[in-house]
Amino acid sequence: MKLMTIKKNGNYRLGIKTDKGILEVESILNKDKQSSLPTEIMTVIQNGEEAVGLLETYVKEVDASQLLYLSESEVEWGPCVTDPEKIICVGLNYRRHADETGASYPESPILFSKFNNTLTGHNNDIFIPKTTEQLDYEVELGIVIGRRAKDVSEEEALNYVFGYCAANDLSARDLQFKTNQWLLGKTCDGFSPVGPYLVTTNEVENPNNLKLKTVVNGEERQNSNTSDMIFSCKELISYISHHMTLEPGDLILTGTPEGVILGEPEDERNYLKPGDVVTAEIEGVGALTNRMI
Repeated sequence: MKLMTIKKNGNYRLGIKTDKGILEVESILNKDKQSSLPTEIMTVIQNGEEAVGLLETYVKEVDASQLLYLSESEVEWGPCVTDPEKIICVGLNYRRHADETGASYPESPILFSKFNNTLTGHNNDIFIPKTTEQLDYEVELGIVIGRRAKDVSEEEALNYVFGYCAANDLSARDLQFKTNQWLLGKTCDGFSPVGPYLVTTNEVENPNNLKLKTVVNGEERQNSNTSDMIFSCKELISYISHHMTLEPGDLILTGTPEGVILGEPEDERNYLKPGDVVTAEIEGVGALTNRMI
């Protein structure tokens, strides 16, 4: 199932992508009085299979002629995950990305955090802060946790996942490397667009065999596969869960492949500027587009 967040009158509402278009769940409630249906993405994540089952059953059984379907162009998109307790990011997690930046492969996952101020949605404009002249893109597979996870094994780790999304870990390189801590260059407003959809696990057979790419102004910049990860999705979930408890809705950004601007020779680095349109796309998960302003 492909779930999404619709931004309407300043509020976030749950949407479902169907073959006929997008359904706004709250409009279903108003029309059919289906009070058992969840109306917000975090509620669906927290209630897991039960909530997804209710939505799937309703979409399958409802008289489609009685419902109003929206097109993607009509929707104002919110982040597909709206209120994670934690946003945990992984640095240098692709072999060829480490190669292009001249870094050695890490012996254990390099973790850092982002905050909810960085979240934004598909087709939302992103302001380039005045404090940076070196804004870079990073397509990443996002893992959304669906069950509380503590000390889980690698063999069981993927059972704790609710779904997956496309993400762009925007990075201001001049701020990122201003100190030894990467936080400043990673946490400006809007620096974590996620979406368009949150895709449930039953639609993603193997998260470590997905094509992913970045396109800037129609030009392909990144093109790789999640199979190039140094630490796989199950390894990351297990590792993190042995250090902190993962809660439903927590978001793990799993690292970016080669092709970032930072990997170019220094005199050839053309960082993002106002007007640039960036699409981060992951096979079977979605294409996330944002314009820099």
